[in-house]
Amino acid sequence: MSLRGGRGTAAAPLSILLLLGACAAPVPPPAPPLPYPPSAKARMLRIALAEWAEWGGMTVAPGDGGRTTGAEGAPENFPRVLAYWRAVPEDEGAIALNRRLYAAALAGQAEGAALWHEPAWSAAFISFVLRGAGVDAREFPPSAAHSRYVDALIADAAAFPASAPFLPHAPEAYAPQPGDLICADRSPRPLRHWQERAADAGAFRPMHCDIVVATVPGAVEAIGGNVRDAVTRTRFAADAVGRLLPVPAGAPIFFAIFENRLGRLGPWRPTS
Repeated sequence: MSLRGGRGTAAAPLSILLLLGACAAPVPPPAPPLPYPPSAKARMLRIALAEWAEWGGMTVAPGDGGRTTGAEGAPENFPRVLAYWRAVPEDEGAIALNRRLYAAALAGQAEGAALWHEPAWSAAFISFVLRGAGVDAREFPPSAAHSRYVDALIADAAAFPASAPFLPHAPEAYAPQPGDLICADRSPRPLRHWQERAADAGAFRPMHCDIVVATVPGAVEAIGGNVRDAVTRTRFAADAVGRLLPVPAGAPIFFAIFENRLGRLGPWRPTS
C-alpha cells in the first residue's frame, strides 16, 4: 500500500507540471484581417443615413445647448434601440431592464418614462451599423463600449498596417472622409491623441464615436447614436482642407479619427 501510495504522490506533481506546461503554450497570433468590397462601406453609410432619417433627421452643432428630444423614451422607438443592443454580444443588462420599462410605458406607469435611458447605447448603434454592413467581428468587434472596439482597431493597425480596415489618425493631421469614425473622449481628463490610449488599453474609458457621412466646405457631418437621446447628425466645424477644428468648450474632445479602408484593400485596391 505504501508503495502504491508513493507512486500516486509522485504522479500528482507530474500531472500538474504537464497541465502548467500546456497552459504556458504560446497563444497563436491573430489571423490577418480580410479585405471587403466597396459595397460594405456603401451599406454602412446607407444604414447610418436610414437610421438617422427614421429618428426624424435631426441635425445639430456640437455644444449648441440643445435639449434632449426624449425620443428614446417613446414606446414606438423601443424596437429601434433593441435592435442596436441585439448587435452586441454583451448588453450590460440593457435588454432585460428596458423590456420591463417598455411594459411599464405601455401600461402608463411613471417608470416607463425612463425607457432606454440606461445604459448608454451609442456604441451599440455603431456596432449595429457595422454588423448590418456585413463587417465581421474579426475586423470590427461589436461592443457595448466604444473603448473596446477602439482598442481592437488600434491593435489591428499596429499588427497589420497593410491590411487593417481602419487606421487611426490624429484629428489635427487628417481630414475625415465619409465612412470614417471620429472618436471623442468623455473622461474628466480626456485623451488628446489615440497613441495615449496605449497607457490604459483594455480599461474602460467613456468615449463616443460618430460615423462621417458627408464633408462640405467648412464642415464634417457625422451620425451617432444616443445624441440628444436619438440617432442624430452633427455638423462639426472644419478648416479649409477639411480637418476638424477644436470643439466648443465643454464638448467632448476628439482624440482619434479611424480612416475607413473598406473597399480599398486587396483586389479592390485603387490602381492610381
